[in-house]
Amino acid sequence: MERVFINGMWQYKLDMLQTAALGAIMYYFGTWLRSKIPTLAKYSIPAPAIGGLVVAISTATMQSMGIASFAFDGTLQTVFMICFFCTVGINASYKLVIRGGIMVVAFWGVSSFVSILQNAVNLPISFGFGLNPLMGLAGGSVSMIGGLGTAGAFGALFEDEFGVSGALSAAIACATFGMVAGSVFGGPVGEWIIKTHKILAPKAETLKEMIKSPFGDTVANDKAVLEEVGELTREKHADDHEHKVSGPHLMKNIAWILIAAGFGSAISFYLKKAGITLPPYLGAMMVAIVIRNIGDLTELFAIDSKCIGMIGDIALGFYITMAINSLQLGQLVNLALPLVIMMILQIVLIVALAYFLVFRAFGKNYDSTVMASGLIGFGLGATPNALVCMQALTNKYGPSEKAFFVVPIVGAFLVDISNAAIIAMMSGFLR
Repeated sequence: MERVFINGMWQYKLDMLQTAALGAIMYYFGTWLRSKIPTLAKYSIPAPAIGGLVVAISTATMQSMGIASFAFDGTLQTVFMICFFCTVGINASYKLVIRGGIMVVAFWGVSSFVSILQNAVNLPISFGFGLNPLMGLAGGSVSMIGGLGTAGAFGALFEDEFGVSGALSAAIACATFGMVAGSVFGGPVGEWIIKTHKILAPKAETLKEMIKSPFGDTVANDKAVLEEVGELTREKHADDHEHKVSGPHLMKNIAWILIAAGFGSAISFYLKKAGITLPPYLGAMMVAIVIRNIGDLTELFAIDSKCIGMIGDIALGFYITMAINSLQLGQLVNLALPLVIMMILQIVLIVALAYFLVFRAFGKNYDSTVMASGLIGFGLGATPNALVCMQALTNKYGPSEKAFFVVPIVGAFLVDISNAAIIAMMSGFLR
């Protein structure tokens, strides 16, 4: 570990492997804390955010006291980020859209519209406080519907390439807040809709079969959803609690991700050379989408969604932990008030859209109520938050197969694609 004396204190520079090792340690420390503090699991706060914030707060405290500062090598963080978004792209099969039909397409369109509005409502706040307008995007769909993954990618882009100081820290902070808010508001809003409109719901019954999300959240085991997104079916789950993956099988799926990342990096290089600056993952994600759908159309090769999901969980866990470890929280001091205002606006916006756009436009019935609750969950947080919000309703009022099919497909795959395109276009216009 290199040590240099800068600005009256020692700065410790962690190299690539040391940064990755710290990320691994803090990931599992976050997992341990999550198991000991039930509130963290209740609000779907992922282990990478918990462990990473411990490091970020500690390093910020030491730096503010003049004890020491720390610098982290982001090489492997970028690699994990690109691999994660490749798994998102390679799971985006056209077959899911076809099976979901107009309902999936419509909900995808609504979610994309939400992305635009999340950015639009923050722009007046940015201008009013004299901030770079890209900070409004950082507190908008970058961190809200985008979640921690997109926040880390575009926050770094805004900060490193576009010179928006504090953008990464602001985006991560907003995304973390959003995960709490999504879990807090999703269920109660759905409950209010059911009682206010006297929605006829299925007979409430206990859902005995449960599964765990990538971050350890318990969600309802809906058979149609699980089959389509590559999870275990009820029969397989009963026989075998783990998805068995052989070494060669795992290597083949990793190879597809590396191929997508390699060709995608070439695309990103030439786009940047042409004056188009995008997050490094976008080119790779687009190539991954092409690979998946060529395989589905030609049937020359098959992609194992479950295996890809496992790889994605690993990549996301390390990527987010390392990203939060390196946050400069001191940069948030002068951004506190505008960010608070932005978050309040985001909550009001998503609740209004869930009620007026999703509940009313999708039938004013039980399914649309559960979908509205899910929109609040992933519109502020992430797909696990959406599933937790929907489960709060279905455990009490009965299952909603339609909602549990549509929301995970859009929230986990499709909206990431459209949201990235929206952010890229809006940031290109505002920079």
